[in-house]
Amino acid sequence: MRKGIGVSPGVAIGTAYCIHEIFVNPETRQIDKSEVLAELQRYDGACERVAADLRALYQKVATQVGPDEAGIFRAHEAILHDPSFRSKVRAWIVDEQHSAQSALHRLLEEYTKLFESTHDDYLKERLADLRDVVIRISGHLSDVLQPQLASLPEPLILVAAELLPSQVVTLGKRQVAGIVTETGGGTSHAAILARSRGVPAVTGLKGILRAIKTGDTVVVDGRDGHVVINPDPETASAYLKLQREFFHLKDALAENRDQPAVTADGEKVELLANINNLSDAQAAAAMGASGVGLFRTEYLFLTHPDVPDEEEQLAAYREIIAASPSRHVTIRTLDLGGDKTIPYLGHAREANPFLGWRSIRLSFEHPEFFTTQIRAILRSAAEPDSRVRMMFPMITTLEEIRRVRKIVRKARQSLIDQGKPFGDVQVGFMLEVPAAAMTIETMLANVDFVSIGSNDLVQYLMAADRDNPKVNHLCQPLSPPVLQVLNKVITACRAANKPVTLCGEMAGAPRAFVLLFGMGLRSFSMSPAFIPTLKELAHHLTREKAEAILQRALCLKTMSGIQRLMADQIGEIAPNLKLLDTA
Repeated sequence: MRKGIGVSPGVAIGTAYCIHEIFVNPETRQIDKSEVLAELQRYDGACERVAADLRALYQKVATQVGPDEAGIFRAHEAILHDPSFRSKVRAWIVDEQHSAQSALHRLLEEYTKLFESTHDDYLKERLADLRDVVIRISGHLSDVLQPQLASLPEPLILVAAELLPSQVVTLGKRQVAGIVTETGGGTSHAAILARSRGVPAVTGLKGILRAIKTGDTVVVDGRDGHVVINPDPETASAYLKLQREFFHLKDALAENRDQPAVTADGEKVELLANINNLSDAQAAAAMGASGVGLFRTEYLFLTHPDVPDEEEQLAAYREIIAASPSRHVTIRTLDLGGDKTIPYLGHAREANPFLGWRSIRLSFEHPEFFTTQIRAILRSAAEPDSRVRMMFPMITTLEEIRRVRKIVRKARQSLIDQGKPFGDVQVGFMLEVPAAAMTIETMLANVDFVSIGSNDLVQYLMAADRDNPKVNHLCQPLSPPVLQVLNKVITACRAANKPVTLCGEMAGAPRAFVLLFGMGLRSFSMSPAFIPTLKELAHHLTREKAEAILQRALCLKTMSGIQRLMADQIGEIAPNLKLLDTA
């Protein structure tokens, strides 16, 4: 048994599938002498297709973003055509009868070992460029889904160093029962993905890829953060019983899909969904959400083969709006940088990427690129019966709000000039920077609504990287300073009669939900899978009870004290939800 951080509740048992850092399943096979010529031709053909891709990417990014940003693809093409690179791979195919995939994997390992001890940022960036090129060639050589994956019995437990959006896309419609990762915390890609799919997940298990191999039987307990590898029959039986209880509870809760979200004393609660793509929007409708409170548009860019233009973005937004409950969608503009980068934006190495050139700051750096997205959002709002809001991430100052509104006005005027229809879109911001929280009253006069992004707000308040297991104990939403700041922000928004939603991951946590409701928050946006749980919790809650619990929590001086209080309170308010309650 290994102990990590439980980030998505529930219990799952399944077959391990290890996703390695570069290749989904590194190939080591050798080929027959009779296959060498064909393998060389396969490799050369893949390189030619990659070269064509890179040239097309350069042209598209140069046009939409700028030639400087597109230069990364010229650099990648130079690596692709480098004589040393090509000759090494070809020599291993000819002399040692490696498959092309195996030779590429060997090349990458060789260069990684060569540069792994360097402290030179330039060399580290060159290694990152080499990895990008190798991934492109590998993708053209074969399906990313290797035959081994197709032969594994479902359900699958994904095991990875870190789970990235591009890796998730390769899994298609395979049944994933649980997720285990070496790095990351409660708001990592893996955690967000797990919660959006409603599957148990554990992160922060350093070295787990050395302990688990593809095909192992693995238990994932997302409540306590336990992972059991190849359990004995008695242990497996105990966890299978828990798994059945988990499934039965989820099935029972799903039956409340068409029930209104109201408290025991009749107060309405708005339960919205956080989504990344179309399937998430469909899940939101299936789970009984009243709309989409956060559409993370960066995933459209992260999973796109190059860069989506205005028409492609418009088509994607229209599709999302059509699939969303009540056609009610809050669209967040690009939140790139930090742990989410694309080659032509935010690629520069920074000492503190989460505090650096990211989100709205990056968008301001590329005004034409930024305006293209705003135009697409405005045009998507012209759809009949749609209710679209536009939200901007990581706003820090009043000047940034004014700058955003000016860009939106110019985008509207450009659409008027071109005779293109657009809709009336409210403009708001995601409150995730402490500076904005401290000056919330000043900000409110300049926006139509506020969405609290608790994931980043908590890590910035606590000065603790949310994806670093070593400081995860600090990065907790149920801490005295976080609750005090949230109480201040929600009170200010209500006093100014400005709609406020919390769309961080704490919105879907039962313990946090009770406290936020006590503060006066009535709009929550969460992973679709959590909506039935929170709807059930609301049915057992009253305003008087929530306000009394909040006052007790605000008097406590420690995180552990608040956690104990809330664990006890959830047990009293809705004991049937205990299996889905996590710290």
